Amino acid sequence: MLERPHAASSDPVGDMSQRGSPINQQLRATDVSFAAGGRKIIDAVSFTLAGDGVSVVMGPNGAGKSVLVRLLHGLLPPTTGHVFLGETPVMQVKPHTLALVFQRPVLLRRTVAANIDFALKLQGRGRTDAEQRDALLELAGLSDRAGQQARALSGGEQQRLALVRALALQPRVLFLDEPTASLDPASTLRIETILLNARHAGTKIILVTHDVGQARRLADDVLFIHGGRVTEQQDAKSFFASCESAAARAYLAGRLVL
Repeated sequence: MLERPHAASSDPVGDMSQRGSPINQQLRATDVSFAAGGRKIIDAVSFTLAGDGVSVVMGPNGAGKSVLVRLLHGLLPPTTGHVFLGETPVMQVKPHTLALVFQRPVLLRRTVAANIDFALKLQGRGRTDAEQRDALLELAGLSDRAGQQARALSGGEQQRLALVRALALQPRVLFLDEPTASLDPASTLRIETILLNARHAGTKIILVTHDVGQARRLADDVLFIHGGRVTEQQDAKSFFASCESAAARAYLAGRLVL
């Protein structure tokens, strides 16, 4: 049985406390829509996410979760509406303030250590930090893989490397799109532990997952999306105890939701 992970006592991802208060770093979507190929994928959604904790985005396949996360990150511009981090449009925030980890890791054709060094140079304006790199490698359980080619790692190892490489940038907000899909329980537990470590350090986490158990373990609040619309937003305890929408209730019960 996969138990709830615990954040590490050390802080290899860095202290985010100097990057602005959570209240001033809320992520806000205002009447955001996105259309492609003549189809509206996200339909006029508006909501505010707290500037700290873990916000989980849930919903059935095809609901628009991945597109929504890309809109919040700024990777995709909305067709209409606006997304803000605090009072700043996400398209205008400073580089590396927002980081996104995909379901399929995108790694450099370099060694494991060099992938992290690359991110540390970006974050440190051209400097590497061997101590920070080694701490991140240890957090990911990849210390003994430092000199190996990153793309030769297993799927779970690649995902852990992609995750700690993103954290090396010390983002204010970290987005993850199904980071543990198809991974074994041990890899899932390790990734969840890394995420809780980042949350403890002050990084805001926005996690797309289809795994209800994972959502229960990690979520502080839940955003449920169905048919391109946000049908429910609640704190996690309330959502899992008594979600309000019929689609969310059916989803949690394991029924097919169209």
